[in-house]
Parts: sequence; C-alpha cells; structure tokens
Amino acid sequence: MLPRTPYVSFVSNGVPTRCEYDSLGTREIPATAYYGIHTVRAVKNFPISGIPLSAYPDLIAALAVVKQAAAEANHRLGLLDTQRCQAIVDACKEIRKGQLHDNFLVDVIQGGAGTSTNMNANEVIANRALEMLGRHPGDYDHLDPLEHVNLGQSTNDAYPTAIKIALQVQISRLYGTLLDLEKAFSKKSEEFKGLLKMGRTQLQDAVPMTLGQEFGTYAVMVSEDAERLIEASALVAEINLGGTAIGTGLNSHPLYAPMVCGVLAELTRLPLTSADDLVEATQDVGAFVQLSGVLKRTALKLSKICNDLRLLSSGPRSGFNEINLPPVQAGSSIMPGKVNPVIPEVVNQVAFEVVGNDMTISMAAEGGQLQLNAFEPVIAYSLFNSLTHLDAACRTLIDNCIVGITANPEQLSRSVTNSIGVITALSPYLGYTTSARIAKRALQTGRSILDLIVEEGLLSAAQVSELLRPERLITPTDRADIVPRFDVAPVKETER
Repeated sequence: MLPRTPYVSFVSNGVPTRCEYDSLGTREIPATAYYGIHTVRAVKNFPISGIPLSAYPDLIAALAVVKQAAAEANHRLGLLDTQRCQAIVDACKEIRKGQLHDNFLVDVIQGGAGTSTNMNANEVIANRALEMLGRHPGDYDHLDPLEHVNLGQSTNDAYPTAIKIALQVQISRLYGTLLDLEKAFSKKSEEFKGLLKMGRTQLQDAVPMTLGQEFGTYAVMVSEDAERLIEASALVAEINLGGTAIGTGLNSHPLYAPMVCGVLAELTRLPLTSADDLVEATQDVGAFVQLSGVLKRTALKLSKICNDLRLLSSGPRSGFNEINLPPVQAGSSIMPGKVNPVIPEVVNQVAFEVVGNDMTISMAAEGGQLQLNAFEPVIAYSLFNSLTHLDAACRTLIDNCIVGITANPEQLSRSVTNSIGVITALSPYLGYTTSARIAKRALQTGRSILDLIVEEGLLSAAQVSELLRPERLITPTDRADIVPRFDVAPVKETER
C-alpha cells in the first residue's frame, strides 16, 4: 500500500479541489466530486464513444449491488468492520435508487477489461460512504476505494458479474415487450380471421389463406423468440464473483465466493449461481455469445415481419394494398400526400444494428487470450444496445403500427378471384394437367380461372363456389372428401 498523506483541499483557479494520487502520480480533483483519480485518468485515456457509464443506469445499479453484496459478505466473514460496511451499503443503496449516476464518467468503451469502470464505482461508493461517516471525499485513510470497497474482488469478477445482472434486467424487459407484441399480433389475427387472401411464395401467387393466418404466424414467430430469450438468460445467471483475478480466488476468504453469491442472489432476487469452475468462468464469454445469437435471431425475424408489412401495405394504388399501416407522419418534403411505412423501417434499421453488434461480440469473444477476455467492455456495450434498442423498436412497433393496422377486404377478395394460384385448390378435382392448361389459358387471355372452368363445363358455378369456401381453403382436406361429391358425373379431362 502506498504511504498516505493527510487529506488536503485547496483552491485552484477559483475552484475548490483536492489532491489524489496513485502509483503514476497525482491529480487535482474537484473537492466535492465523488469520483477520484482513477476515473479522471480513464476519462482522459478513453475519449472513444462519448457515451459515459451514466447512460446505462442498469449497469451502474448492478455495479452498486455487487459492491453491496461484497461488503455484506466481508462483514459476515469478519473482514470488514460494521461502521465501514454500513456506510458502503448505504452508499450502494443510494446508487441503486438512481442517485450519484452523474459521477460515472468513464466512457463505456475502454481498455483494461473494465478496470476503469470498476475503479469509477469504487471511488464513487467510497467517497459517498466517507460523507456518511462525516468525512470529506478523498479522505481515504478512513475508508479506501480499493482496500475496503473492492475488498475480496477484482475487476475480472466484479465487472462481468455486474454486466450479467444488468443484462438480466434488460432481458426481462425485452421479454415482456415481446409478449406484448405477440398479443398485438394475436389480436389482429382474430380480427382478420375471416378475410380470405392469396398466400404467396417467392412473391408469386401460391394458394389462398386468411389474413388472420398471416398475422397469427407473426404471433407465433415472436413467442418462439421470447422463449429462446429466457433460455439464454439462464446461461447469463452463472457468475464468477469470488474468483478475483483469474478465478483462483487469490486474496479472498475461502468462504467468500459461495457467500457473496448467496447474498447477491438475495439482494437482486435473481437465480444467480456460482460457476463450478471459476477459472473457466473468468475467461469464457460463451454466455454473452449465446445471448447475442438469440438477439440476432429475434432481430432478423422482426425485420422479416416488417418487410412483409411494408410489402403488404405497398401502393396504395400501385402496390399490394392489402393492409393499411397507420399514418404517423408526412412521408415526403416534395410529394404531397405521401405516407411512408416509417415504423417498420426503423425496426429494420435496429435489426441491422443488432446483426452488426453480434459480429462485434463474436470477434471480441474470439479475441480473448488465456485467463481473461479483455474485450468485455465492447461486448457489454453491444449487448446493452441490442437489448435496449430492440425493446424500444418492439414497443414503437406495437404502439405506432400494429394496433392501428386495418385491412382492405375488397382488395383481398380481388386477389383471390383474379389469381392464377386459386387453381391449386381445384387441381385435386380437375387433375394437374387440366389445371395447368387452364392456368396457362387464363394468363394468356387475362380471364378469370373460375370463368374458364365453368365455361368449359369442368365444374359448375355452384361446385366452384363450394370448393372455394374459405374454411375448405385454409385447413387440410381429407382425401375422401376429394372424390366427386356432387350430383354430376366426374368430369373428363379434355384438351381444348
């Protein structure tokens, strides 16, 4: 431990300051600041994104709860006296409630495997605790950021544990929003269940379906990814707290690791577990990679859904025009009356970002060396952005788009009546060869498939109407039902 000098405050350029020092020298710190010399150095060293830790309140609260759990565990083990422990705990509680966040100044992207983040937290907690003890910030002879707040810890176990706790909060938030999105799609599925339309494959007419089935599919897609998110969160619940520098537990009490994990689980009410092998858990970021993969899957499926919404609403006069997205803003500065699908478009862009974040996380995970991955800051940054932006994108998709979607029944009906694809529903009765001939003739003449079938005497208008009832078109049909069931003899296939 470096020799201590008495706490000194003075005025520099008209501003009250204090002097702090570390192994590299001294720095002047604003006298009332809760951060200290390590934070000041980091702010100068890492002017990268311009985004401070304070932009991620879930992470700051998670850092505070980790430090609170450590203090309580060390106190139970007789390593931290009651007075210091209580002051640290009280300071952490304030931070968890949203106070002092403006003192977390370090850029979220930083070198040092998160050391600067850990130091920032240690200093803010220590200096607020000192105030509670009737001392001045920086009076570290009485309560030290490293000797007391960081007792039994290393950045290498405290920082990733805090990241995982913050991720759990954000995962839970996104999970709830995905369930809301599923409900919104399900409600539209019920609303549109009686509207027959043409299904399409490869952008070509396929077979009839209902608009309700189309939106019901979106509900299922979203619900499946919500479940995958919960599965990924289980992996993120395993922590390495107590492993200190590389997972061996050096400089911590033999009972510290299981005790601090238990205290932390109680404080957070999360199903946290201590890793079986803390050395492995300290260097392996596989849980982050898995979570990122699930977020990418979710983003891509949401983007696909939004592509569909934009296509189905295209036009309105020269496109599909099967549904109407709610108009939320003017679409052009030069084309009067134009309204664009801006909500699906913004969801698409968030999806592109999530895919890029996944690549960043993949490279950062691969780049780790030996007993520690030094690139966890950019992993955390990417995951936090993916989770928060996906959550916001889903919320605006629900509120500003899905709930206000309406259908165009006449256009949907015309798409079925005029489609060549409707012949597929009749081919079991006409035969494939005859059906193909009728389809070709319809394309050549521009006439309706149904008119041609009736004109050639292949089926009567009543028979066609029966076979094209919506309930017959959208559910499996027993082959026994395909044999002629009408009062007329089976039709012979003839070439015309």
